Amino acid sequence: MSKKYYRFFGGLLKAQENWLNKMSEKGYRLIRTGRMLYEFEECKPNQSKYCVEFIGQKSKDGAKDYHDFFEDMGYKVFYKNINLNYSVGKVRWRPWAEKGGRIATNATTFNRELLIIEKENDGKPFELHTSHKDKENYYKSLRNPWLMILLMLAIFAVGNRSVVFGIFALISLIPVLVYQTQILKNRQDAKTKEW
Repeated sequence: MSKKYYRFFGGLLKAQENWLNKMSEKGYRLIRTGRMLYEFEECKPNQSKYCVEFIGQKSKDGAKDYHDFFEDMGYKVFYKNINLNYSVGKVRWRPWAEKGGRIATNATTFNRELLIIEKENDGKPFELHTSHKDKENYYKSLRNPWLMILLMLAIFAVGNRSVVFGIFALISLIPVLVYQTQILKNRQDAKTKEW
């Protein structure tokens, strides 16, 4: 018997990952995703573990290669949207992305910015990024879109003398600081482990 849930997590990747792992603890395994849809089938409790990965900065080929890499390792992989844009034919400019991913369309990574990766629970921690350099690069890919939003809002706030844009700029500063803190912590951990 399958169960359908409708949820929207937006950019709250950790919240989405935690919810998927709680569903697994209750005995449900993900079988399908949609814009807001998560469909599960019954399984043994805690049978699977989930990680949610942001890939919005990747090119179409880079995202496909990354998806295929996980599938070749035996993981089940789902694409997921990070926004609720229902229109067709949209184009997004992502200046923070790698070369082939700066223009996102329906044919590339638009509305497919996340990967949900499922593995059988073998009792070992499920981490996608294990080296310090890999973790730093991942946190930068999470920080950079927020940094671009912060800069644009700050320019609008100053240029238009707008308090509203200033408030939104301050709000977008929060994820920038969170991810920058993770980058700095990761660098410190790398130095500590060298000694």
